Amino acid sequence: MTLTQLRKLKREGEKITCLTAYDASFAHLLEQANIDILLVGDSLGMVIQGHDSTLPVTVDDMIYHCQQVHRGCQQALLMVDMPFMSYATPNLALKSAARLMREGQAQVVKLEGGGWLIETVQLLTERGIPVCAHLGLTPQSVHQIGGYRVQGKTERGAERIRDDAVALQTAGASLLILECVPGDLAAEISALLDIPVIGIGAGAGCDGQVLVLYDILGITSGKRPSFSKDFLQETGSIPAAIEDFVKAVKEGTFPGQEHTFK
Repeated sequence: MTLTQLRKLKREGEKITCLTAYDASFAHLLEQANIDILLVGDSLGMVIQGHDSTLPVTVDDMIYHCQQVHRGCQQALLMVDMPFMSYATPNLALKSAARLMREGQAQVVKLEGGGWLIETVQLLTERGIPVCAHLGLTPQSVHQIGGYRVQGKTERGAERIRDDAVALQTAGASLLILECVPGDLAAEISALLDIPVIGIGAGAGCDGQVLVLYDILGITSGKRPSFSKDFLQETGSIPAAIEDFVKAVKEGTFPGQEHTFK
């Protein structure tokens, strides 16, 4: 899977599938289900390391897990989160991203944030580093935004996300993730942009869907996000749960209204 193929899927109206992965064994299972994108998420800070946020995760942590996932990844596009403060300045972002690609074997790096990242996105893409932008609920800014809350519910908030999405695409972003935004806004942005838009808690109008692997298997400690679904409960086996997620996204049956914010 390449960025060119993902853009083709968007043009043809075929939904894109993405799940997080943190090791070679799960990466292999995801490959068997023909997942389009494997995301080595900084969510590992919570589901693997046991922290209460993603903030303690380091670049070395991400490289370690990206190396493991790469060993089990033959077909999917391999994307990795840049952890908290690893891209605080454009030059630091370039250094961190270079390590994630050279040592971790990532193919795309993902950054959280809006307009302030434009110079960074331009620098990375000019240097041959593909970027996925991330708007809406940005977990690395959880303390600043006051918790894990839906973003873009007001007209002003929606306009800011919309404007940031266009600006980041113009700056060179190859993909966009929208997290926890109203479904109508996400659908509007997906139609507005040429690059694929992947939703998580952003409704069925996006070009694809991403979830945390441990959420779809029902093994995340604490309360599962309302926009997620326990596919293991319905299928009874891990491979079947992953395959069911892929099928549900491709056929447009997930997410449903019960997984969508208004």
